[in-house]
Amino acid sequence: MSVHSNIKLGVLGGGQLGRMLIQSAIDFNIHFSVLDPDGNAPCSKISDFTSGKLTDFDTVVAFGKPLDLITIEIENVSVAALKELVKQGKQVYPQPEVIELIQDKRTQKEFYRQNHFPTAEFVLTDTKEDVKNNKDFLPAVNKLGKEGYDGRGVQILRSESDLDKAFDKPSLLEKLIDFEKEISVIVARNASGDVVCYPAVEMVFHPEANLVEYLFSPAQVSDAIAKKAEQLARGIIEKLNMVGLLAVEMFVTKNGEVLVNEIAPRPHNSGHQTIEANITSQYEQHLRAILNWPLGSADMIMPSAMVNLLGEDGYAGEAKYQGMVEVLSQKGVHVHLYGKKTTKPFRKMGHVTIVDADIENLKKKATFVKQTLKVIT
Repeated sequence: MSVHSNIKLGVLGGGQLGRMLIQSAIDFNIHFSVLDPDGNAPCSKISDFTSGKLTDFDTVVAFGKPLDLITIEIENVSVAALKELVKQGKQVYPQPEVIELIQDKRTQKEFYRQNHFPTAEFVLTDTKEDVKNNKDFLPAVNKLGKEGYDGRGVQILRSESDLDKAFDKPSLLEKLIDFEKEISVIVARNASGDVVCYPAVEMVFHPEANLVEYLFSPAQVSDAIAKKAEQLARGIIEKLNMVGLLAVEMFVTKNGEVLVNEIAPRPHNSGHQTIEANITSQYEQHLRAILNWPLGSADMIMPSAMVNLLGEDGYAGEAKYQGMVEVLSQKGVHVHLYGKKTTKPFRKMGHVTIVDADIENLKKKATFVKQTLKVIT
């Protein structure tokens, strides 16, 4: 099989995920065109860049016309436009129907239930009144059906006194799970049907911002749990018949169950560390999958941790990185900045991967990085 790299690829979304995808594509002489509403998006200086709205039908169709293959780095895009591009003979991966299903957390949850993938018990609600009528279901998490992202569109309703926080839009109520750990498995599938899974990673969330603060790879779980998680991830990508990369976030309960929480059909925050810590990074794997190339090995080279660099609370303006020299003096520390000139509280500005064969050292270094490297103004 011969491979040519003059294929015209486009990505909807020009954020840090697109930036790292392009960094990987450069190794294969692949050039990307990018569409993003922000003229200063992280991809704007390293690609053929078009500023435009990702949810506008005409904008997305016009962007895709000269291209051979279109992919995404964010789900909030015009699915109708992507379906039109498929009609025009373009390849779109992940497929528009998959993006459409995942865009709405309600259809996502129903997909799990219909296909017997274990997930938290839930009820669908259309209005705030519906939520109030289900007060006996509390404690629960109220999730907006559409457009929730990075912790937005999620409310925890522990008791009746929280019901005023409920969404007055199509949403779902999901039983609050008393979980032991949150884990994620990234799985890739190409058009030939080959599937490769990354080892499960363990995620720790920021208590206020509801963003992944740092993660550890591999997850500290039993072999039985790790196997269950991999089987779930494989089962979901195969049932979706999806081509591309899928991140499957899961809860591990205190009695050893593994429940699917949410999925994302693209490179994901829980796979950043694969750039240094696995044989094939999630970004290269996404490219291999959508181009129907052989998938790379997802084996771990070394245990790793990933610390998200978030803008410090109380700072907004031109970004400065305090503690960079101290962090870079540590063995096995790799800093990735996302090309964002300005910071604001909890904005994702970069990440740091730490690799170390010793898990305790890894945890110490991750804590050191988290306490030392600060994004200020």
